[in-house]
Amino acid sequence: MTTYTAPLDDMMFLYEKLRNNKSYNEIEKYKDVTPDLVKNILEEAAKISQNIILPLAKAGDEQPAILENGVVRTPPGYKDAYKKYVEDGWTSLSCDEKYGGQGMPKTVSAFFDEMLSSACLSFKLYSELTIGAYNCLNHHATDDVKNKYLPKMVEGKWSGTMCLTEPICGTDLGLLKTKAIEQADGTYKLTGQKIFITSGDHDLTENIIHLVIARSSDSPSGTKGISLFLVPKFIVNEDGSLGPRNGISTGSIENKMGIKGSATCVLNFDDAVGYMIGPKNKGLNSMFTMMNLERIVVGIQGLGISEIAYQNSLIYSKERKQGKSNNNNSSNGSADFIIEHADIKRSLLNMKSIIEGERALCFWLSQQTEVSLNHENEMIKQEASDYVSLMTPVVKALFTDMGSEITSEAMQIFGGYGYTKDQGIEQLYRDNRITPIYEGTNSVQAIDLVFRKLINKNGDIIDRYINMVKKDIENKSDKLKPFVNILNANLKKLVSFTSWIKDKIQNSKDDANAACNDYLKVLGLVAIGYSWIKVLEVSFSDYENNKIFYEDKIQTANFFFQRVLPRIDSHHNSAITGSKYIMDYKFG
Repeated sequence: MTTYTAPLDDMMFLYEKLRNNKSYNEIEKYKDVTPDLVKNILEEAAKISQNIILPLAKAGDEQPAILENGVVRTPPGYKDAYKKYVEDGWTSLSCDEKYGGQGMPKTVSAFFDEMLSSACLSFKLYSELTIGAYNCLNHHATDDVKNKYLPKMVEGKWSGTMCLTEPICGTDLGLLKTKAIEQADGTYKLTGQKIFITSGDHDLTENIIHLVIARSSDSPSGTKGISLFLVPKFIVNEDGSLGPRNGISTGSIENKMGIKGSATCVLNFDDAVGYMIGPKNKGLNSMFTMMNLERIVVGIQGLGISEIAYQNSLIYSKERKQGKSNNNNSSNGSADFIIEHADIKRSLLNMKSIIEGERALCFWLSQQTEVSLNHENEMIKQEASDYVSLMTPVVKALFTDMGSEITSEAMQIFGGYGYTKDQGIEQLYRDNRITPIYEGTNSVQAIDLVFRKLINKNGDIIDRYINMVKKDIENKSDKLKPFVNILNANLKKLVSFTSWIKDKIQNSKDDANAACNDYLKVLGLVAIGYSWIKVLEVSFSDYENNKIFYEDKIQTANFFFQRVLPRIDSHHNSAITGSKYIMDYKFG
């Protein structure tokens, strides 16, 4: 069984030392969110993650969620853990105080998201989609709807889902078949089938609030005719009490490679009562409020699973003896701990340098998200929103791809034991493997970045981001210059790659399409490198106050700049060879 210790020191370092963001610090509603308060919250979050939720990972893998007589049963221990989770107020952490929430910023809730992802992703998913549904309703529903549904969702007594995918469509939602027929009272009757619905049914909450995209009978075809509907599992009466069961049934739950404790459902809607949310035929616009935030959270899932994989690899490498290292001069032939082998150290540092860089980037993105939602200045809000839009596909795709790499490396460090179920490492690999797929595959994220984000506002967003980084790393201290010089050299490659890919978008879309994945990774590695510069600046300036901690940061960053950033060359050089040799190939 895996062990886990929440990386509180690193999280608090980011919150205390990297908060120097003028726009973020100007948000009035978070003035009282002090480091002491955050530390107390994270310490309690660590306790429930480590002591209560972590054991559920193995339990849910061995005894998955099941469908029994039309009812989904969660794995043993889930109901008790969820009850404690709700009682302690964790469902309300980042929600508006107006609806019973605690009003914590995403700079705090993102850390908790990471802890939960490390401890047990399957359990996390039951509440995660609720927060997504909450965000969507909070942005697009009427006050009456919000007052009726959000308090119970914030309290954790009701949960939420996102129902998009159908047997005929996933990425191309314009093909959806679910129909919504308007009734005389203004409600709708929905009929259709949705598949791959995370937490589509379960026994943890009294009610489940489904957010469903469907096409009204008088709406046009394609994505322009899609509307969003709130469809509860149980009808909610005017006084807030639960009425009869709605026309929703669970057809089956998926037998999956990983996240077996999470119920991934086929849902059948048979004249189910629904309520339109937002304007008619503008459902995708509303749903993307939920999807975009969820994509960032999925990136954090990859980060969280990477962290627990690294922790267990480090522990094992200090306990497992195998072979003599190159520095072993003993005459008795005794073996060394495998951490003494250069390649094992390389693997561990690869994990560590990526994880800590991702966490720093995530903290910056959380700040930008809060600015985009809450700053009083509209121009500042828009700039932050643009950066969030640019980085959302990067964080989702890069962090989850890195999660696959890191969990695979962890299995390699464990050797044969990593391949067995006893150690729990192979489960981390299996559980993470869904993260590059759901909420839009990583290929879709890369295409979104290149064909939407790069040409949005005539490509101004990426140019502004690059210029912002350039300006921010100017005139740094002498100690920082070796790192800044490396980042500047890679920024030039990003600028060149950006110019090349913008040209190909106009003149050779196949070339651009074939380069999407590589471009995303180049931008992501530059962004992590920039995040490391921020960490290093504090590490050098505050060095004397915490020598051990900061020396570790400096050495870890050095590995990233010397051994990870050079991946940019490979991605750039292979991508610009174009696509002709790909598209001309004829498969037999």
